[in-house]
Amino acid sequence: MKTRNDRNTPPLDIIYEDEWIIVIDKPSGLLTMSTGAEGEVTAYSLTRAYVEGRRPQDRRRGRYGRQEQGLFIVHRLDRDTSGLLIFAKDIRTKEILQEHWNELLLSRCYTAIVEGHPAQPEGTLKTYLFQDPISLRVWSSPKDNGGKLAITRYRTMKQNQDYTMLECELETGRKNQIRVQCEGMGCPVAGDRRYGAKTNPLGRLALHARRIVLIHPYENEEFEFSSKLPDVFRRIKF
Repeated sequence: MKTRNDRNTPPLDIIYEDEWIIVIDKPSGLLTMSTGAEGEVTAYSLTRAYVEGRRPQDRRRGRYGRQEQGLFIVHRLDRDTSGLLIFAKDIRTKEILQEHWNELLLSRCYTAIVEGHPAQPEGTLKTYLFQDPISLRVWSSPKDNGGKLAITRYRTMKQNQDYTMLECELETGRKNQIRVQCEGMGCPVAGDRRYGAKTNPLGRLALHARRIVLIHPYENEEFEFSSKLPDVFRRIKF
């Protein structure tokens, strides 16, 4: 399902929607939420406009009682990262998802095209991430530097002379986690000038949130959401 607010905004792909959550496929270049600039178009503003345009005027009273409706951010993606993004459609669902995120989120996988080749075709990256409060750049250390522990499992999917396509599964969800850790192993994500990349073969950050496996907060069933790689990823031949 797609919706377009006007010809100047990117299309919004709806992967899944029910009474409580909506999952979208965010394009690269679109912020998750506003930086405060007036009239700024974001994944949140587009999704909220879509939801409110379909919602009845009367508040819903579902089997879980009357709830404060709206649209609520559960997690975020960097502006230049594309892929799956989950919003809650009422505040109670948002609180349940955020408070029990580690138990409900079973898997969160990204596809990354990185420069060069990792020393090992697969492995686990375990470092501590610290964000500089001035530059807002995130730094990685193998030793506890007072930052947050970040764990990423990766495996090689394809490679050619210059690039490697990795599947990266997050055990933790820290800001810029994959980007920083890939830089730390000497294989920055292609197009990521901020974290060491020297090339930009896709004309964008080569990182896509491809798959999420989640226990539904009310149905108590395992849901799997997936997004195909953007066509631009085919520019690199493997």
